Amino acid sequence: MSVSFRARMEQTAKNRKSNIVLALDFPFEKSENRETLFSQAKHTLEAVHPYICAVKFNRHLILPLGTFNDVQKLVEKVHDMKLLTIMDCKVNDIGSTNQTIAEYYYAAGFDALTANPFVGWEEGLKPVFSVARRLQRGVILLVYMSHKGASEGYGQTIFDAETGEKAPQYVSFGKKALKWGADGAVVGATYPEKIREVHKILGEKIPIYSPGIGTQGGAIESALKAGARYLIVGRTITLAENPAETAKKIRDLANQCK
Repeated sequence: MSVSFRARMEQTAKNRKSNIVLALDFPFEKSENRETLFSQAKHTLEAVHPYICAVKFNRHLILPLGTFNDVQKLVEKVHDMKLLTIMDCKVNDIGSTNQTIAEYYYAAGFDALTANPFVGWEEGLKPVFSVARRLQRGVILLVYMSHKGASEGYGQTIFDAETGEKAPQYVSFGKKALKWGADGAVVGATYPEKIREVHKILGEKIPIYSPGIGTQGGAIESALKAGARYLIVGRTITLAENPAETAKKIRDLANQCK
């Protein structure tokens, strides 16, 4: 019997005694340095894999390395380490395009991808969820991002057609994550009050993934206490002098806060 992405994440985190998702964030490299970028990513994975439960790939790694070229090699390497992979593509187009994007990333081996609920369900994200369910992969919805400008979109006040009342956009997105059966919800660690509010909606049914730890100012303890289950950490680890040591410290601190 197939096991859902959500269940596999829970089991992997339990086996690894870690709720840390490594984001492979690296600065821009000129075309002649792409081999260096691949080596950086590979060496970082080799150094930190004992302290994490999953790896998140961003578009600024996909663009220079290619989905079915070096990126697929990295995905296979992550799987060989018994870890899961998330493609942070933030799917945000019409349904047919979204479906094709999802098909390609899942074909490349990704276990889950991120999607933007702004596009809605019908002819929006419904095809993505259909593909994900067929392939037993995951869909993680963006509910509130970690950067300072997040309030301009995710924090705006909207008219909720279902309740007839005004509500913050992120509250609506939290409800959609629950209604659509998402495998996770992204809420920035830089906004623990938003994590707490979304957690009240989702409960333990849908886990919260919190990016923004460290470099962006998000704190481990406040994010976890507010209701985050997984912490996404990128540049704090990838740009550290000793990525392994840094990842271990973050993992250990997160475990102490549980």
